[in-house]
Amino acid sequence: MATESKKILIVNTRLYLRTLEGAIAVLHNRNLVLRIDMNSHRSFFTRKQLLFIALFLIIAIMTALPLAFQKNQSTHQPINQLLVFGDSLSDVGHVFRATTGEYPESPPYFQGRYSNGRVWVEQLADQLQLSAQQVQNFAWGGATTGQTGISGVPGVLAQVEQFSTKNQTANSQALYVIWAGANDYLYSEATPAGSIANLSQAVRSLSKIGATRFLIGNIPDLGNLPATRTNGNAKLLSQAAIAHNQALKSAIASLQSELKVNLIEIDNYAAYQAAIANPKQFGFTNVTSAYLEAKNSDAKADQFLFWDGIHPTTTTHKILSDRAFTIVRSTFAKS
Repeated sequence: MATESKKILIVNTRLYLRTLEGAIAVLHNRNLVLRIDMNSHRSFFTRKQLLFIALFLIIAIMTALPLAFQKNQSTHQPINQLLVFGDSLSDVGHVFRATTGEYPESPPYFQGRYSNGRVWVEQLADQLQLSAQQVQNFAWGGATTGQTGISGVPGVLAQVEQFSTKNQTANSQALYVIWAGANDYLYSEATPAGSIANLSQAVRSLSKIGATRFLIGNIPDLGNLPATRTNGNAKLLSQAAIAHNQALKSAIASLQSELKVNLIEIDNYAAYQAAIANPKQFGFTNVTSAYLEAKNSDAKADQFLFWDGIHPTTTTHKILSDRAFTIVRSTFAKS
């Protein structure tokens, strides 16, 4: 009987150790590693030794699981704030207020937006269920990626400096949106290398004070806008947009590795191209000219891709916000 009891105890001990070994694998990420050579155990443990091992395992699990849960929770905490840096595609009234309502003229432009309605970041905020108090928008129409844009407006770097000067610590649960670059090529002789360096510096500056979640937009085909399609620089502008977007994609990969942050890209170039290639799919009847230049009095703005020679309609902005929301939701899903 004693021999049988020893055999049963030995079998139970080995089963227990195998269970323990599996638990150890779970705890490995917390560096709580208990090394046991399963082949070296020729004798059985006493009840006291087993109780000690069980107690150790319970304490280890109780210590590790809350930390693991906390790490998982930080990855999947919902976005609780939206901060926006950019140009006229995201401006919700900075230039309008600075010019005391003279530009962009309202109407036909909508309340300081460079469109006929709300722009994509406003619609994205709605989709993220954020209130007006949870959104800070630093974007200026005419901004470039650098310090100063058209007519001296703050560029992206200046916008980021304005925010970081007033905020020594950034909200790690916020989404930091940066979309700029078109004005670098439309109104100056900037190079993709310089523009991407500016955007990278903006990300580093925000990351330095605690920002961890970024949404970066690439730029559409600048040679295929109503204002540029027929001029002599169209081909060069198209090439600049492609080079910019390729460099941006590489920069995003490098920054993710360097800064250990979540940095995702919204492919606006592809969104425009898709609408131009398949207008009916998006409800458009015109994807080449601007609504404001339409000669047909029966034309409807929501059937146009472009509002003016450069800027999209609010319908197009909705398409961009939908694409952005899809990728943001999949990356920062609620736990």
